[in-house]
Amino acid sequence: MDEVVTLGAQFALAAALCLTVTGCSLSGGSQADSDKDASGPSGGMKIALITHGAEGDAFWDLVRKGAEVAAAKDGVELTVVSDPDGAGQAKLVRDAIAEKVDGIAVTLAKPQAMRGAVAEARAAGIPVVGLNSGIDAWQAQGLLAFYGQDESVAGRALGNELDARAAKHALCVIHERGNVAVEARCAGVRKTFAGQTDNLYVDGTDLDSVTDSIATRLRQDPTIDEVVTLGAQFALAAVDSVDDAGSKAQVATFDLNEDLVEAVKDGDVQFAVDQQPYLQGYLAVDGLWLHRTNGNISGGGVEPVLTGPAFVTKRNIAGIAEFAANGTR
Repeated sequence: MDEVVTLGAQFALAAALCLTVTGCSLSGGSQADSDKDASGPSGGMKIALITHGAEGDAFWDLVRKGAEVAAAKDGVELTVVSDPDGAGQAKLVRDAIAEKVDGIAVTLAKPQAMRGAVAEARAAGIPVVGLNSGIDAWQAQGLLAFYGQDESVAGRALGNELDARAAKHALCVIHERGNVAVEARCAGVRKTFAGQTDNLYVDGTDLDSVTDSIATRLRQDPTIDEVVTLGAQFALAAVDSVDDAGSKAQVATFDLNEDLVEAVKDGDVQFAVDQQPYLQGYLAVDGLWLHRTNGNISGGGVEPVLTGPAFVTKRNIAGIAEFAANGTR
């Protein structure tokens, strides 16, 4: 009896340890080994997820979590790296090529900077998919698929929502100059919003500076009645800016995180446009795995797989809050 209990305890310990290791298998050997025996082409697959995300950005944590869950399911060895600088991100792609990875998932926030590195990956026979940024560039650069939101469509949808809420003057806060995705959001707002739209460029790496810059602009122009931010953390900063400036402006935003859920519940933020970053990371990794193991190409290689826009308001926030608390929305 003691021996049975001991063996059971050992198995439980092994199970607990296994949960911390991507691709672990309790039946002996790695999950990658099991996949290799079962289906050949999936064994030992290595994928690099290479983004332009800044370190410590909660949005990119969601992308990473989705990618890691897909990697664990598929028995994939996943590497996640990022660099906000276009040249730095391109170097990371070249590093992945040198490591002989089996697939690359990449964002194209600065498409021109990435063009050469992506072409080198393709020349090396490495499948490349896009996610999050680059919906207007992924086909031209020969990527297999794209997972994300059409930012222009999302911006136009937000502009329509501002009209429905009778806003008159919007300040669209751009936290990363030269990022085609965030620029497209504000351009989309301007296309449909019947009121006035002004852009404000801020340094997204310094939230205190963001708060001060927005507050200063609100003091300068009291006719601004809507602040539109392009990330959850910037929306929370804008709430402080409105208070600091003594403004009556409302705040709306793109993207979502756990803290923003509470702000929507409390009415500090009117609504968020969610592009579901967890889903982007998950689908990018899973799409590369499916391409290798079953020859699948998401969207047939001609259409993007859209993950947004999805509006999050007081009306539906209760159903999303649980997932946000789990760190997946």
